[in-house]
Amino acid sequence: MESIPANLLPDEASPAWMNKGDNAWQLTAATLVGLQSIPGLVILYGSMVRKKWALNSAFMAIYAFAMVILCWVGWGFRMSFGDKLVVFLGKPGVALDEKFLLGQAFLGYFPTATMVFYQGVFACITVVLIAGALLGRMNFRAWVMFVPLWLTFSYTVAAFSIWSPNGWLAKLGVIDFAGGNVIHVSAGVAGFTASYWVGPRADKDREETQPNNIIMMLAGVGLLWMGWSGFNGGAPFAVSSDASLAILNTHVCTATSLLTWLLLDTCFFGKPSVIGVVQGIITGLVCITPAAGVVQGWAAILMGLISGSVPWYTMMVLQNKVKFLRYIDDPLAVFHTHAIAGILGGILTGFFAVPKLCRLFYLVPDWDKYIGLAYGLQTGQTSAGFHQMGIQLGGILFVVCLNIVTTSIICLFIRLIVPLRMSEEELHIGDESVHGEKAFALFAEKQKFKKSKINAVYDDDDEEEEEPSHVTSRSIGEVQMV
Repeated sequence: MESIPANLLPDEASPAWMNKGDNAWQLTAATLVGLQSIPGLVILYGSMVRKKWALNSAFMAIYAFAMVILCWVGWGFRMSFGDKLVVFLGKPGVALDEKFLLGQAFLGYFPTATMVFYQGVFACITVVLIAGALLGRMNFRAWVMFVPLWLTFSYTVAAFSIWSPNGWLAKLGVIDFAGGNVIHVSAGVAGFTASYWVGPRADKDREETQPNNIIMMLAGVGLLWMGWSGFNGGAPFAVSSDASLAILNTHVCTATSLLTWLLLDTCFFGKPSVIGVVQGIITGLVCITPAAGVVQGWAAILMGLISGSVPWYTMMVLQNKVKFLRYIDDPLAVFHTHAIAGILGGILTGFFAVPKLCRLFYLVPDWDKYIGLAYGLQTGQTSAGFHQMGIQLGGILFVVCLNIVTTSIICLFIRLIVPLRMSEEELHIGDESVHGEKAFALFAEKQKFKKSKINAVYDDDDEEEEEPSHVTSRSIGEVQMV
């Protein structure tokens, strides 16, 4: 019998319970998720808004990432995954002690420190996504307060209820592979609710919504897309076949969603929209997230078709027909790309979930309760399939109600202390008034550059008269059908 290589033998730094391969992958997956926020969403936000808001938008994301990390190790991780305090929440506690961090995580064969980091970057990106609905008008001091309050009183509740082994929805059998409910529905509903309380941007900012740099916008969404390999691939907490399937399904669904959105834009507006493609990428990523490792490849394609069409309809058609949706100012259409797509993903997970794949993911004795409706109908377990759909809908309803209530209370509390909106002067001037800085300093100094009519997008902040432009993804969240 061959001896085990020396580097695989357990020692004080690598206990016998730790799988080095799983630990290496989990740290890599966590870093990929972190890169989705920093720099992914920083670039995406900074480039999708008007030039005068580029700095503030990017900075909101960076601040949120840093604040969430500290709150997470301070109390958030244990509130989300620790010992049960009440039915929907864990006991607060620090995650900084060496004895705690170097012990085995509550799931998987790697240290708790790895789990804290992995779950921490998930918490970070959720809060950063909320910022996308509040760009261009939220008082930065209000945002400073909003981030730790929302993480503490909303995110931890959803995470504990759905992901913690002690959570009540987890025990019922809700399927949320990598955060369809906990992250995307939460962020979409919370952003939409906060947008209502903060109010809309200045009228001129709502009328003129051209991104300031479409090429950088594509770079940002590219980081988001590729980073999703860690987002969904890390959910099984192991270097497993299910992780491989989850990654492949993620990219298949996203590619299908992108092409579906592109086709609809071309058919109805006559031009293939680059901004539309960005939205199609995001809706595909969001929709597959709760299902990534528990559905077959053909189901991932069907989910991509739905995620590229239903949010397209709600954004391009319903947005202009429903008065309430027109009133809520959502600059980057977070409600459509995350709330709507996330809800679709949760429902479709309940329909397409494969019992065998659920067994590979959950690795629990009662895995057979995870039966998608389609397979329930096929195998004569119709009641089990409908039961799973009911649990999925119940989980979605819980997350929606939770975020409407907690986000409203948080916003009402904050406005007792500081204004939720920027002053009229700040709304008019933008970054220079809020931060005393400009994202594009060379333009501010009026230096002369040869401007390309192909790659550059200018707004009324430029000294020269702007060229007419053709944008088929129409105002991102505010579209006029013609």
